[in-house]
Amino acid sequence: MMGLSLPHLLIVALVVLVLFGRGRISEMMGDFGKGIKSFKQGMADDETARPAPPPAQIPPAAAPTEAAQQPSGDQLPR
Repeated sequence: MMGLSLPHLLIVALVVLVLFGRGRISEMMGDFGKGIKSFKQGMADDETARPAPPPAQIPPAAAPTEAAQQPSGDQLPR
């Protein structure tokens, strides 16, 4: 079984704390939080700066074509 149990996770956390130090980890988390906050603010700015879509337009009715104006074979005079 290759699962990580609680003792394994505690050892990994201790090694990470020793390698990076307590101050470096809190600094990285602070930078991460600032990045998320900046991203959310940027997304909110995009939503407010985006112009409203133009109103839907109904296309004009098509003019009758010549084929529609000519009588068909059963309507020809005899």
